[in-house]
Amino acid sequence: MNYLLLLRRRPLLVLWLAQSLSVLGDRLYALAVMWVVYASTGSASLMGLVAVAESVPYIVLGSAGRRLVARFSSFASLAWVDGARAVVAAALPFVWSPDVHGFALLLGGVLLLGTLGALFDPNLGALVPDLVEPEKVQEITGLLDLTGRIARIAGPASIGLLLLVVSEVQLFALDGVTFAVSAVALGWLARRYAMAAGGGAGERPRKARAAVRAWPVLRAHPRVGLAVGLHGVALFCSAVTAVGMPALLATRYGAGAAVYGLVTAAVGVGALLGNPLASNRRSGGWLAVYCGAWMVQGAATACMGLMLQLPALMLLALVTGLVTPATSVTLRAHLGAFAPAERLRLMSVDQTVIRTGGTAGMLLLPFLVDASPRGAFVTGGAMVTGSALAALLISSRLLRPETAQPALSVANG
Repeated sequence: MNYLLLLRRRPLLVLWLAQSLSVLGDRLYALAVMWVVYASTGSASLMGLVAVAESVPYIVLGSAGRRLVARFSSFASLAWVDGARAVVAAALPFVWSPDVHGFALLLGGVLLLGTLGALFDPNLGALVPDLVEPEKVQEITGLLDLTGRIARIAGPASIGLLLLVVSEVQLFALDGVTFAVSAVALGWLARRYAMAAGGGAGERPRKARAAVRAWPVLRAHPRVGLAVGLHGVALFCSAVTAVGMPALLATRYGAGAAVYGLVTAAVGVGALLGNPLASNRRSGGWLAVYCGAWMVQGAATACMGLMLQLPALMLLALVTGLVTPATSVTLRAHLGAFAPAERLRLMSVDQTVIRTGGTAGMLLLPFLVDASPRGAFVTGGAMVTGSALAALLISSRLLRPETAQPALSVANG
């Protein structure tokens, strides 16, 4: 497999192992923060507040902090960011207490970790493509996407074992350890490339320090704007499945947590199977693949609300998982072809849009789920499919073909 060939390169192996551990730690953190808040307050509303608080820094920095984000566009800077995240995460078990004061400190920690994450995520995404040759960008993007897919399965599976020996709040400390490992790995990469002189493609990652404006790049590449907008709509609608699946299973099939776990597992297995397909470079247009995958996922989601049999629902869950990597890998690989400064800004914009969409969805769509779980699935799925079809039609009928390569269009033009 092409992934194995990539991992024969030591820098990629070090980065992949460190990020695999870090993403697994993030899954532990996500469970710990929600469980600790609910156990100490008994309030689902406060759980929602914490979830929103974690996304706010991404939205603010993505919208108004482009110069600040660009200051961290090197492996050395990201090593310091992950070091700071390790300190904050490891400190949370010591400052938390099951009272108002403890909740306030926990909320502050969540905001701080969200801010550091908003600096880290787009910069790492912008640096990774320079670790490989241009024709390998989609493969390395798929490899890192696979990391997240594995963590989504391994994380819940490992939590049950970990909680036999540690408390929920101590999961924060374990997350801090994973950040520390990532910081060491990024520091090693920074030293390695600082000592490299005159390396060829894939040997010396460039730094995307220029804080370019997003609008000129999007105006020059309107298809990217369509794709990012579609991404935001899809993440807005994803709240339907995140919140509505337990309700749908209970009201439609009389099923409980065990069946919900099977449905979640079916999505995860589908994503693992779909990842290698998404990482292969295609001769067709990237936007057609991207929109097509969202149309399939939207249609499958809508059909979930119409199914009468549980096996059919499981099959649809598998289908949604199969096409999910085609959405994430296709867009990120295309953004990875841009020049470093443009790449960083576009990845930051995409992150801002999906965080905004996801947060808005979690605030608004639960009301639709409460009114009708089946109707919520049909409405959310139809909205995604319709938006994807509209983006594809606009691209093919109203926009002129893009003749320039992304990396040569604005920054080098």
